[in-house]
Amino acid sequence: MIILLKDKVNENQVKNLTNWLEGIGFGLHISKGQNHTIIGLIGDTSRVDMDLIASLDIVETVKRIQEPFKSANRKFHEDDSVIDCGGVKIGGGNFQIIAGPCSVESEEQIVGVAQAVKASGAGMLRGGAFKPRTSPYAFQGLHEKGLELLSEAKRVTGLPIVTEIMEANHLPLFEDVDVIQVGARNMQNFELLKELGQTRKTILLKRGLANTLEELLMSAEYIMAGGNNNVILCERGIRTFETYTRNTLDLSAIPVLRRLTHLPVVVDPSHGTGHAYLVKSMAMAATVAGADGLIIEVHNDPPHALCDGKQSLTPEQFDELAKGIQNVLPFAVR
Repeated sequence: MIILLKDKVNENQVKNLTNWLEGIGFGLHISKGQNHTIIGLIGDTSRVDMDLIASLDIVETVKRIQEPFKSANRKFHEDDSVIDCGGVKIGGGNFQIIAGPCSVESEEQIVGVAQAVKASGAGMLRGGAFKPRTSPYAFQGLHEKGLELLSEAKRVTGLPIVTEIMEANHLPLFEDVDVIQVGARNMQNFELLKELGQTRKTILLKRGLANTLEELLMSAEYIMAGGNNNVILCERGIRTFETYTRNTLDLSAIPVLRRLTHLPVVVDPSHGTGHAYLVKSMAMAATVAGADGLIIEVHNDPPHALCDGKQSLTPEQFDELAKGIQNVLPFAVR
């Protein structure tokens, strides 16, 4: 349920209303926009007398929300959320490119790539320290050593770091991480999401391989229900019958999510296509479609990468992509 208040309401009346609602057991999500103040009720609203609330002098309208996601719902929060990622903002007109290798392999590799992508305009550095792989024999990442190397790259370049977590027990290792990524396979790992909800770290939540947008938003809701509103959504492609691409990049998800939620939406054309030659065109299309950012895999030597070299750009290719993004940004749908 949302309560839309009238313009220029008396603050004491608002306080009395919110105290009463909290006193009868509701969690509140209060959003102050340019024109309206919205109070979102979280809990079982079936026991609330809508007519009684609507009759109050400070109330404009009262509406029930049909969607199961509440905190992530744009009806609760009209304006786009702006998320601070270690001093770099994303959302609300702040467009960011997150770039770096699929896996951290060595200090020379991660620091070199970090310097290159920063010079081309990337605002954040991605790199996998823990790698979920389909095969148990594939490279699984450098783990704690990988996190240390990411921190070194951050020290050298100043770029906030984005890396994936595999389980809640690893959280103490992520103190120096600015954005914790939840991968597609863990999108519905609800116990992990609950733990992340107790932190105040920014969470980059990737859509699962076969999950609906509502399921993605409900996973975001798990994090936000714990009090952590610093969530970024990521469209990274879904599994279909098509075999010429690794996944099918669902660009229609961008305008749908922007309509449904206030959370920033980024797109991963690297995993979404699985081929380096497709990344630039899909990145530009995602930008024009209204994405708040991109996450791009960049490797200094893709043919010899330990993970996902086929979809990784070279630093030179990334520089070309970044310039193309700047050219199309003015035409992005907002």
